[in-house]
Amino acid sequence: MRHWLRFMHAGRQGFGQLHGNTVHEWRGDMFGACEATGTIIALAELQPLTPSQPSKVIALWNNFKALGEKLSLPVPAEPLYLLKTPNSYLPHGRAIRAPRCAGKVVYEGELGIVIGKAAGGVTEDAALDHVFGYTCANDVTVADILNRDASFAQWVRAKGFDTFCPMGPVVATGLDAAQLRVVTRLNGEVRQDYPISDMRFSVAQLVSLISMDMTLLPGDVILCGTSVGVGSMKPGSQVEVEIAGIGCLANPYAPAGPAPAAPDINYLEPP
Repeated sequence: MRHWLRFMHAGRQGFGQLHGNTVHEWRGDMFGACEATGTIIALAELQPLTPSQPSKVIALWNNFKALGEKLSLPVPAEPLYLLKTPNSYLPHGRAIRAPRCAGKVVYEGELGIVIGKAAGGVTEDAALDHVFGYTCANDVTVADILNRDASFAQWVRAKGFDTFCPMGPVVATGLDAAQLRVVTRLNGEVRQDYPISDMRFSVAQLVSLISMDMTLLPGDVILCGTSVGVGSMKPGSQVEVEIAGIGCLANPYAPAGPAPAAPDINYLEPP
């Protein structure tokens, strides 16, 4: 098992493997040919970036049996998904900003699948060959925007505000996703604790079926959906999404503020 981290250090971007409180730098393509540089940097000296640079983040709806049953949702025949916009991507440690509009903002702790090799129309048997690893994610949503207009469900708007897709802190490889659990804490209190094995569609099924619709590119992320325990948060809150074997994604929730910097200092707030 390896933990890959993207970072800013001394005004430049880099990536490497996390070893305790240090990062061993690599060069090249994290998803292709790469090699260690021999440079070791203290973790405290780095500024984390999002674990990859996705061309798209795909987010699942109604993919966990427990939540679907609680909400009396019909069992989907195929994956139901939306896209999170690039302005929403946010690294570990940075502040989720409240939207400028009013509304109930909720956290949704999730497992993220990070694609490592382009996947277009792949079979379920071959799907895991296209998965690089896994990360933690928070699919932040303005819940009461979703069905505000009875004629049009506003999924993209509700989930596409600036900073509404925290991901990280690392991509972990060599894991069996079916053995993982997602734990979400709000201000230190556990609000979600659910197994990935409860997914309606497995990782292999998600990658295969979504790749039939659109080509998945290296770095793309599929958010697997969430389960029971979703709740609202207020400015001043701290949200943590922890998955044993991957790590803990932690982000404060702050009042509305300036838009994040443009890519690719990777959607970070100004220092």
